[in-house]
Amino acid sequence: MMRAIGLVILAATMGVTLDAQHWPSFRGDGAAGVADAASPPPPVRWDVSRAVNVAWKTPIPGLGHSSPIVWRDRIFLTTAVSSASKAVFRPEPLTRDGEVTNVDSAGEEPAHAWKLLALDRRTGKVLWERTAHRGVPTVKRHVKNSHASATPATDGKRVVAWFGSEGLHTYDMDGRLLWKVDLGDQDVGWSYDPDYQWGVASSPIIHRDVVIVQCDRQADSFIVALDVQTGKERWRTERDEIPSWATPAVVEFDGGSVVVANATQAVRAYDLATGKERWRIEGNSELTVPTPIAAHGLVFVSSGYRPIQPIYAVRPGARGDITPAKDAPSNDHVVWSTPRGGPYITTPIVVGDILYVCANNGVLTAYRARTGERVYQQRVASGESFSASPVAANGHLYLASEDGDVFVVRAGEAFELVATNAIGEVVLATPAIAGGMILVRAERHLFALARLESSR
Repeated sequence: MMRAIGLVILAATMGVTLDAQHWPSFRGDGAAGVADAASPPPPVRWDVSRAVNVAWKTPIPGLGHSSPIVWRDRIFLTTAVSSASKAVFRPEPLTRDGEVTNVDSAGEEPAHAWKLLALDRRTGKVLWERTAHRGVPTVKRHVKNSHASATPATDGKRVVAWFGSEGLHTYDMDGRLLWKVDLGDQDVGWSYDPDYQWGVASSPIIHRDVVIVQCDRQADSFIVALDVQTGKERWRTERDEIPSWATPAVVEFDGGSVVVANATQAVRAYDLATGKERWRIEGNSELTVPTPIAAHGLVFVSSGYRPIQPIYAVRPGARGDITPAKDAPSNDHVVWSTPRGGPYITTPIVVGDILYVCANNGVLTAYRARTGERVYQQRVASGESFSASPVAANGHLYLASEDGDVFVVRAGEAFELVATNAIGEVVLATPAIAGGMILVRAERHLFALARLESSR
């Protein structure tokens, strides 16, 4: 650890700028996954074993698949710490087509402590940690999941951490509890059999003065907007939905703002101010995970649990049921769509004019974002599975596999693999990028990767 701190001090004295940048929620602003162009470029190559371009790594107790978030020089991260000697999860083997094969819950578990940690971005030092809840988990998790898979969110004044059945907890930037809300038991699992409990993964988002949480569960699903200062409900809308794991997204357009929620029965858009439904597209896949994203005046929504794998590019100001007619890829509101190609777990990303979709089995497909024309399809890696969503910076895509390999692909119309970098631990959390750093949350550590003068 002392060596890691020394590297950061060396970086600061040799011209490496660690500018204060923000990555405030899952995949940054609007879940876009693209770092601020004004930020210093992060590295495309590193070597963890030799500490090349590794600013620091910090042990993280417990088990969590949530992503780190960043505000200025603070990183926030959640975890669930078991009272047993070590909580474990089991990455799933894939079928030939990249589908998962295990539907089991992890079984009965001992008491846990659900925690929010704050770290210094320059050194990796843990500044404070707060225990939001202690007790035996109310709902079981999937063998591949954790009890801390929802990414926190911040607006620079407060941090919101969502632990499902263990509640929504909001702290100020120094760790003082401001408010907490119990949103009920979040029984999220396999829709065909409620005995299989898999746990939550949908993350809260903050937009202006509200916190929005999507609670799709076995019964009585809903989406809710809470006052960010007090936790009081602004609105709650019931949803005829089975469990899903997608994070909602706020999309602004001429004429208003909508909250787009991806799920099995339908993709729905709600008025941000009232929670009233504005439009829907019906007929998603049975298990729905990817988060909606916006670019070029469109909302891109996808799901990919076989055999239903749609991608839709939608005008956000639509009204009513805008489901395309059978065998019709578009209509007045759906600019383009495809019945195949949607990702099962990862969220797509738009870089420039291209929409990139990474499948579980490492096949990367590029589409023209405005038209849906396929540009290329290329397997990034063989024999590796991907749960973390792609992120991008400085014209490069970063794709982290569950085996802990981060593949760097040049953004553009031709596939080019620039580098393959090993983390050395299992990775299921989506990385964050801020101030020229890539933050990778792995099974046991949080890694900060930056261009260090001493590594060149």
